[in-house]
Amino acid sequence: MNPFQTYDARILEVKELTPREKLFTLRFVDPEINKEFTYKPGQFVIVDIRGFGEFPISLCSSPTRTGYFQLCVRRVGRMTKYMHTLKEGDIIGIRGPYGNGFPMEEMEGSNLLLVAGGLGMAPLRSVLWYALDSGKYEQIYLFYGTKSYEDILFRDEIIHLLKHGEAMNCRVKLAYEVESPSCIYLEKGFAPKVCKGVVTDLFRGEEFDVENTYALICGPPVMYKFVIKELLDRKLSPGRIYMTLERRMRCGIGKCGHCIVGTSTSIKYICKDGPVFTYWEALSTRGLI
Repeated sequence: MNPFQTYDARILEVKELTPREKLFTLRFVDPEINKEFTYKPGQFVIVDIRGFGEFPISLCSSPTRTGYFQLCVRRVGRMTKYMHTLKEGDIIGIRGPYGNGFPMEEMEGSNLLLVAGGLGMAPLRSVLWYALDSGKYEQIYLFYGTKSYEDILFRDEIIHLLKHGEAMNCRVKLAYEVESPSCIYLEKGFAPKVCKGVVTDLFRGEEFDVENTYALICGPPVMYKFVIKELLDRKLSPGRIYMTLERRMRCGIGKCGHCIVGTSTSIKYICKDGPVFTYWEALSTRGLI
């Protein structure tokens, strides 16, 4: 399919994840386009709402699950506010996928450490289910930091993995900042995998084979500094630390210039060269993180 052409997609289901986020399950109207559509975890699409505009958003479903795809949309502005009013059966435009995605083939046979903060859980969910479905990775760790129980994205899936993840070689740990009866209940039921604090607190007591582990990070900008320090202190190579940096993207094809970072000697377009970068790339590109 042509990545520069917009195709009609029908909304199959709308699920409220939190008071601010909704999960949209979509399928292309044209069955041939739907059959051809595939992507890598970490890639994104452009949502085109006719008469209103368009915006980029990461795919949060796994390409291993065919016939549909999913987008987690936070209500933050005019476009996403309108998106939240759409219902099952409504049609929107989709073009893409764009970006490089995570190098899943390169990481096969290794441990994966996924570190998510807030909305960063959405693109890493694609990696999580790809890894679990394929069975081509060793131990999978998911460290997820959230503000409160009400803000946990994909709550049912997270709780299921807290209960049964060990049998799937998946260790999930959750940190929350705002205490509530629900969080206290989770902490009592799943201690020490659930604790009050920030996502870096989840590293306590964990040991990783740094020669056979890749770290994949997505979250608010302030989180990267502290998570990367934690990883470097454990001697994880900067080349094994991957970050997805989608917050500056707009057009998706490198034409608007909105996501350009760096200097005259090292310029990158986040939408074309990323949105996934290694920490080595961040060190050599000013303004990347």
